[in-house]
Amino acid sequence: MENKQLIEATKAFVKETLKDAEGGHDWFHIERVYNTSLLLAQTEPVAILVVSLGALLHDIADAKFYNGDEEIGPKKARNFLQKMNVSASIIEQVIHIVENISFKSEIGLTKADKRYKSPELKVVQDADRLDAMGAIGIARAFNYGGFKNRSLYDPEIRPALNQSKEAYKKSTAPTINHFYEKLLLLKDKMNTKTGKKLAEDRHRFMEQFLEQFYKEWYGKE
Repeated sequence: MENKQLIEATKAFVKETLKDAEGGHDWFHIERVYNTSLLLAQTEPVAILVVSLGALLHDIADAKFYNGDEEIGPKKARNFLQKMNVSASIIEQVIHIVENISFKSEIGLTKADKRYKSPELKVVQDADRLDAMGAIGIARAFNYGGFKNRSLYDPEIRPALNQSKEAYKKSTAPTINHFYEKLLLLKDKMNTKTGKKLAEDRHRFMEQFLEQFYKEWYGKE
């Protein structure tokens, strides 16, 4: 199968698999991450096929929607790629992305024990993180908060900084807290030069949103 045909088949598979997904983790999220990955890849030494497949399959079965099962996503991705007769080398590189892309996968890791990041993982991870920032990131955060029936904001519940991976996964905190526990931290975790540049504007937009949010919340406009 030619690469173009493989990409189109993968898109069709992802669209069908995620047709009923929560709005922040649906096909449109995948499509944005895919397009941004291709943009970032233009200035990075990467294998485009690996980047493309990794971006398309990175959220094929997000653990948060499967009772925290972190194995189902890589398993689904691997099964699909094997059915497409993709080479074992390409499959392993794509699975490396699926297994290591998430923010929570790095929680608690020090510089000494951080996992290896392939150039392809760096690109797709930046693209995924950019989609969690800016206007789209804000929209996705509140969409997921509504999906989980979480409050918008509660002044009595402070953001939990430096929490463990398990605490992060089990959090039921208001959506505003998520900005401090993840979204505002992403700018300084970008891997690529272009990713870092794009993150600056999106980070600034989130800061402006929060400033306006508090003004309206406390009636201090």
